[in-house]
This record gives sequence, C-alpha cells and structure tokens, in this order.
Amino acid sequence: MRITEALATQRPFFSFEFFPPKDDTGSRQLFETIAALQPLRPAFVSITYGAGGSTRARTVALAKQIQQEIGLTVVAHVTCVGADRSELRALFDDLARGGIENVLALRGDPPAGASFEAPAGGFAYASELIAMLRRNYDFCIGAACYPEKHPEAATFEDDLRNLKLKADAGADFLVSQLFFDNRRFFEFEGRVRTMGIDLPMLPGLMPITNFGQIRRFVAMCGASIPPKLSVEMETRKDDVKAVEDLGVAYASMQALSLLQAGAPGIHFYTLNRSPATRAIVSSLLAASAWRPAFDIATTPLTIR
Repeated sequence: MRITEALATQRPFFSFEFFPPKDDTGSRQLFETIAALQPLRPAFVSITYGAGGSTRARTVALAKQIQQEIGLTVVAHVTCVGADRSELRALFDDLARGGIENVLALRGDPPAGASFEAPAGGFAYASELIAMLRRNYDFCIGAACYPEKHPEAATFEDDLRNLKLKADAGADFLVSQLFFDNRRFFEFEGRVRTMGIDLPMLPGLMPITNFGQIRRFVAMCGASIPPKLSVEMETRKDDVKAVEDLGVAYASMQALSLLQAGAPGIHFYTLNRSPATRAIVSSLLAASAWRPAFDIATTPLTIR
C-alpha cells in the first residue's frame, strides 16, 4: 500500500525503522524483531542506509525480502550519498521491479569524520533527488524533517526553507527526526504549516534503552534531552533495566500526547530491537489511546 493511502485510512498508524545488519547474527536478530513486531500490524517498516551509502545493496535486498516474503509494506531509504544519477536510476529501477512503492528520499550522511560532498554526476540535496523521483517514477515519496533543526542548517529559517523545497519538489509525507520534548515538535509543526506545507507529518520517537547510546545519537542528529529526563536517566545509568523502564514509560507518554493532539501516527526508531517498542505500542492499542479523550459528563457510557 502507498503510505499516503494508509495515512488516509488507517488509525492507529504505527511504523518501525530498521537498519541493515552487518552479519548473519544481525540478520537473525532483525527477523526475530520483525516477527515480534508484526502482530502490532505496522502501517509500514523502513530500511535505512549506512553512512556514505555503505549498505545500499543490502537495503534494497532487505526491502524486497521483507515485503515479498513477510508481506509488510516497506519504505526503502534512498540517498544522494556515493552514487551518481545512473547508479541511482538503476537502484530505483530495481526497487520498482521488486514491488516497492514507497521510498524515503534523503541527502544522506557521509562516512564518520567526513564532510558531505555531492558525488560527481549526482545530487547535492534531497530536494533534487525528490524532484528526479517525481519526474521519472511512481513512488510514494517521504522526506525528513527536523523539529530541532538539521545540525548542518545555519538557522531554523534556512532549515524550513529547505523543507519547503522538498515539499514543492514532490514529497508526499514527512517523517521527523527523533525528539524528546513534544513542545518542540508542536512548535515546529506550527511553523511548518505557516510555511504552507500541508503534508502529513509522522513524529519520530526513539525509546531510551541505553543512556550512553542515546547521548551519542542526540549529539549526532542535533536533538536534545530535556533536563528533567536527563537527571532521571543519570540517576539510573548503572541500572540497565531501570533505564529501559523509564525510557519505555517516557516514550509512552510522548506517544499518547502526540496522538491525542492529532498526530496521524508514530514512527519508532527501533535499533533492530523489539521489546521497548512492542511494550509502548501494545499499551497504546490496549487503551485505544489514539482516540481523543472524551468528556464523560456529556458522553454516554456504553457497555459493549
């Protein structure tokens, strides 16, 4: 199913992001994770690229295998990094032949320690990649957005202008970078709508299961951890289970607030692990928590 069709018809809307494993052990873990999360009926799963486009072939192979053999709708990440136009066309042709209807078009990250440079004969910006996809293919195209600004953008205004370029180039929906303060997301969403961008926007959440790990992630992507959450995590840093319990509880509250405020769904960055995401989504489904709270004084209670 195309993601725009799912967004128009499916509630609750949950999606999960995975990365291509490096070896057979990682592959077994990934498919165990997918099996554990499949009963939650995700609207889609996405498969990332490694930095520098290092896992391009594995991303395509996994995307096709998951969609064809498991039957889940897949969004394949495609990036500008490390490929010229002809290589990208070959990649897109391969995805289309494999029945992949949805892609997330990104500039992509360079290898660690390097600065991004547009490949010879390639693209420098995600908006250019999106425009090429829109002209030549029938994919449903997603694009990334950054509630706390892309780390390389000079200003928030510059980042919003870049997002407008992606929307005008033909993006169909948006997926946000991870964040831990819903106020920042709501403020960002308001500014996006003021720019005239009316695409569906999925907030992205990453349940904290390892405090040291999440600190490294936020340093790379430009997100921040609210001071109170940071203090609570710091006091538990030597107790892995306590950190994970707090991370699950916090992400559950984030998701509940976002859904009840009208977010169309939640995109979970799973790190190829299932327990935290499964606990959060299961609790939301059990409570029908995507539905706005009703006023019990005016709404009759029906026992079914």
